[in-house]
Amino acid sequence: MANGPEQLRAPSSSAEGREDEQLQRAAFALDSRRPNEAERIAGEVLAANPRHARALYLLGCALVMQNRGQDAITPLETAARSRHDPEIETMLGIALRQAGQQQGALRRFMRACKRRPPYAAAFHEMGCLLVSMERYDAAIETFRNGLEAAPMMPELSIQLGYALLWRRNCAEAKHAFTRALEISPHSADALFGMGKAHQEIGESEAAAGYFRRALVSRPDDVGAWLALGLCLLELGQHDAGQDCLRRAARGHRKHYDHALNSLVASGRGRFWLKPSAAARYFQVTSN
Repeated sequence: MANGPEQLRAPSSSAEGREDEQLQRAAFALDSRRPNEAERIAGEVLAANPRHARALYLLGCALVMQNRGQDAITPLETAARSRHDPEIETMLGIALRQAGQQQGALRRFMRACKRRPPYAAAFHEMGCLLVSMERYDAAIETFRNGLEAAPMMPELSIQLGYALLWRRNCAEAKHAFTRALEISPHSADALFGMGKAHQEIGESEAAAGYFRRALVSRPDDVGAWLALGLCLLELGQHDAGQDCLRRAARGHRKHYDHALNSLVASGRGRFWLKPSAAARYFQVTSN
């Protein structure tokens, strides 16, 4: 009988150990971009323990990664009721956003942003949602609040910069992108944003330099090729600018349309009287 309590506790301890090992494998599968595997493993844990908060959270993450936000809402809501955790609240907000429930998502992000200690990802997600809702002033405030909590998170500075560009505040946008580049010098998003901030105020030469650097990191970025092409046209480098627009037009009708619109907007496409002439110029075919 002396060994009775230990014998009774051993299966529980062993079961907890198996759960921990399974959840570690699920988390690793998520980190490795294998959401189907993570979903399966989390489901195995939940079959034995349906209210396991960590398993519910990982299941929700796996579903969100598969763009199945509607399916992720229930497990994440259950996890959120068990734990007042900003990470769970934030993931639930992402699931609600995927499901088209913007106001519900916003409420969850706001709740996550109020948790202590601050959770930087909540500020990032809330700010991006506010931008998509065209609430730029609120987004700017959110990103700035996030930077107070996580000053070394470059994504917050990058998104702040883009929100400021929407408000045509190019000087402060430059400052935001500069801070991001101090942390992450090769960030294509920060380089492109800095280029747009210069381009908006007519600083075409400086803008072209940033667009070129962005293309080193992301050579297939159609937007960067278009922006660089327009800068070069403004600088009088017509052949190089048109080559950039041709590069942007390759491979897809949508890219061709963007390149054509950009060239016409530059005032250099008015000589085309027929769409076929434009297509020959860009050497693309309609898909």
